[in-house]
Amino acid sequence: MAVLENLEPQKVLYFFEEICKIPHGTFDTKRISDYCVSFAKERNLEVIQDEMNNVIIKKPGTAGYEDCEPVILQGHIDMVCEKTAESTHDFKTDGLELYIEDGYLKAKDTTLGGDDGIAVAMAMAVLDSDDIPHPPVEALFTVDEEVGMGGADAVDLSLLKGRKLINMDSETEGILTTGCAGGIRYEVILPVQREKRSGSKISVRIHGLSGGHSGTEIHKQRGNANKMMGRFLYRLAKEVSFSLISINGGTKDNVITPDTTAEIIVEKGRENAVHAAAEEMEKIWNDEFMGEEPGLKVDIFASEVSDCEAMEKVSTERVVSYLMLCPNGLQEFNRKIEGVVETSLNLGVLETKEDKVQIIHQIRSSVETRKYQIKEQLEQCVKAVGGEGVITNEYPAWQYNPDSELRQIMVDTYRELYGEEPVVSVIHAGLECGLFLGKRPDLDCVSFGPDVIDVHSVNEALNLASTQRVWDHLKAILKNCK
Repeated sequence: MAVLENLEPQKVLYFFEEICKIPHGTFDTKRISDYCVSFAKERNLEVIQDEMNNVIIKKPGTAGYEDCEPVILQGHIDMVCEKTAESTHDFKTDGLELYIEDGYLKAKDTTLGGDDGIAVAMAMAVLDSDDIPHPPVEALFTVDEEVGMGGADAVDLSLLKGRKLINMDSETEGILTTGCAGGIRYEVILPVQREKRSGSKISVRIHGLSGGHSGTEIHKQRGNANKMMGRFLYRLAKEVSFSLISINGGTKDNVITPDTTAEIIVEKGRENAVHAAAEEMEKIWNDEFMGEEPGLKVDIFASEVSDCEAMEKVSTERVVSYLMLCPNGLQEFNRKIEGVVETSLNLGVLETKEDKVQIIHQIRSSVETRKYQIKEQLEQCVKAVGGEGVITNEYPAWQYNPDSELRQIMVDTYRELYGEEPVVSVIHAGLECGLFLGKRPDLDCVSFGPDVIDVHSVNEALNLASTQRVWDHLKAILKNCK
């Protein structure tokens, strides 16, 4: 029996479970794209699949809605692939192992992909239905949203006739998102030279942090293991002479890094000093976080080595100095909308190669000049330590439209269903609507969705009761778009 069988909304959860059976990490979307195409063909619906694996499925309007303007239902078919250190899950071959706990749907030891599989499932449920009144529907499923929004950047929007676009990539019920931050993916290369060293090889691992989405959860000021490792190494250098062998943490620029490991080499007999520094920093961090990172651990593993190829002194100092100097986290709140983040950045990836350390930052801001100010700060940090930096991806902000007809329909419909006003807001995370509006300025976009907590982390969970309510809202919106 399927985990979600007989739960409501039945069709939505059926399609979500089918999606979860198919590996669909970013840049690995051919199989899930082909599934969407097969879904359309089995129902004799018009379908278009482009070279990027974006999919457009079109369904005529129901009786009385045939001549209405089409409505675009949009979500992305890739997911962030994160798992616990102990998990044996292979995102290339394995489906997700779903389970329900306290009214939430989760995946065992991995991300769930509710961001944004639930949007695809809802659109499929509409396309599959024969009892939901709706105008012509154009479902747009994009790829690679989680790293650079490549699908949205490549899709040909001239294939769509609709002007109202409902993006279902928001994670808080009752909030209608009508604007989002723009972003820059900034890649730093720090060159390193190596030399032979002998002594005690020590692995330092900072882990057990909450992690999470670097846009929607950056205001929670969760620990970033990459930045914390820089602080630890800087503190250690005051007591112990060491050479850095490697430093690695994080796999996605848009995930707050929960786990980072550095390998260093010290003189024999200095292992206890490293242990003492780790214990001291773990205590300091626990005091600073005030109980908000209860899983935090700093672990030390030592072993004797000889003739190890470690970074020479200048290279070690270059890496540690950059990690200490570079800004990270929340930078500015919005000055007009209380509680909304305006500008932030996230040091998401640290990766050591033979002759360099690669670092990837995700910069976000709803103010273009602030976005470039942060980029310029990073440029100066890179210049100060003798590295190189380059923009590898950029996407525009989505500005609030005061004359949105779709927003008013969605507000009125919510009020009719629940007797209260939804929150109309802008968010700090990046959404594809900004790219769509760059191609089609005439689009009228609003984003909404059910409660999905801790996205981009192994604690991701989809609220099932919220999913039912948002599904009811979507059906009522379509009915009111006549």
